[in-house]
Amino acid sequence: MNADTAQVDDLRLIALPTALNCTEIFVRFTLSEWSLRPLADGAAQTTKRMVDAAVQAADPKNPGFLTIRLRLRGDCLVIEVEDETVGISPAPLRELEGMRTGVERIGARGHRRWCELALPSGMSASAVPLPRREKRRSPAAEALGDEPDELDPQVMQRLLSGLNNAGGGHRKPE
Repeated sequence: MNADTAQVDDLRLIALPTALNCTEIFVRFTLSEWSLRPLADGAAQTTKRMVDAAVQAADPKNPGFLTIRLRLRGDCLVIEVEDETVGISPAPLRELEGMRTGVERIGARGHRRWCELALPSGMSASAVPLPRREKRRSPAAEALGDEPDELDPQVMQRLLSGLNNAGGGHRKPE
């Protein structure tokens, strides 16, 4: 078995309940691109449980960020959810008992939960047909011309504040 990562994709979100729907869309889209649709339901539910645990642990007044990462390695799909919570490492999720999972501290602030899901029988990460993308700008980006890609910090702060206020209460994944 080759343990090298063959492909990786990640998404950074604010640790609010709205992250659950974005997570599901991200997982399903990525696995569809990687021609791994048979794993989509299980991977989406597993990832949503991991994200929900991170959202529940986040401070609703200052939620921080989450990074959701999908990696193809060896004969498995590795799901990782990194958070910015401070304190002791969270306990493993009971919902994931029986699966190969773990929780580890990352740096001075944050934790990484991970879970490995087996690829379909006889398949390895190096055999997964991955999408090929051209290195070019999208038509929308080309229409903007040479405008800078920078975002005004005040606009970003208003977006984050609006998302934080719209977050409401936490809800459990389906």
